[in-house]
Amino acid sequence: MIPAAFDYAVAESAEQAVSLLGEHGDEAKLMAGGHSLIPMMKFRLATPTMVVDVGRIDDLRYINVGSEVVSIGALTRHAELEHSTALAESCPLLAHVASKVGDPQVRHKGTLGGTLAHADPASDLPAAVLALGGTIVATGPGGVREIAAVDFFTGYFESVLADDEMITEVRVPVSTGGWSFQKFNRRAQDWAIVGVAVAESGKGVSLINMGSIPLRAGAVEAAVAGGASPAEAAALAAEGTSAPSDLNAAADYREHLARVLTERALSAAS
Repeated sequence: MIPAAFDYAVAESAEQAVSLLGEHGDEAKLMAGGHSLIPMMKFRLATPTMVVDVGRIDDLRYINVGSEVVSIGALTRHAELEHSTALAESCPLLAHVASKVGDPQVRHKGTLGGTLAHADPASDLPAAVLALGGTIVATGPGGVREIAAVDFFTGYFESVLADDEMITEVRVPVSTGGWSFQKFNRRAQDWAIVGVAVAESGKGVSLINMGSIPLRAGAVEAAVAGGASPAEAAALAAEGTSAPSDLNAAADYREHLARVLTERALSAAS
């Protein structure tokens, strides 16, 4: 299909992008890699009258590793996460998950900030940031605010971002403890039917495509903290979830997959 008519502007800085968002309100959408927004526009699921291209703001593309925190510019591409030696050493879970997103074309255009802002519960990287206990930095006309990843996602394709805010940075703790990422899909480039990300030997566990938002598996984390075995903890993986039923899988099948993949991930991480 063909998108509805829209105006187009290129932002040279985050400040200019925020200004354009403030000028056009909820009629404007940011575009970085475009792999999320453009398909939605083609199906008329999104009909912005102004598209603000932020893909050329190079000062939002970086990976800075500190002693305790890794700071990543929002426009850092998946491929840059995948191939970063510094990230592989300081936060291997995030680098590995980035390597499993889509195919090389997607990874060379898609951005970390874009995939978080899109807030798709079937997406891989939001779950990784969630399991790691990451923080999302948003910039708006009122300044900068830090949002815990666990508080960021509010609904299907929805987040706490205001219409005049953009993600400018993502921060995750340095995490070199046991980790694993397990994803079940029909083809390598497909969205996960179910996925599980485990950080720090089970201190952080998140689920993909088990509800309307990326989910922390709180019951699993509590069981691990209490000394449960991977099998015992994984048996609780579907607690508090609302798995969807669709052409790919029924809800009860997804719940089964969540338990199986969580046990595999916890075993690998330990």
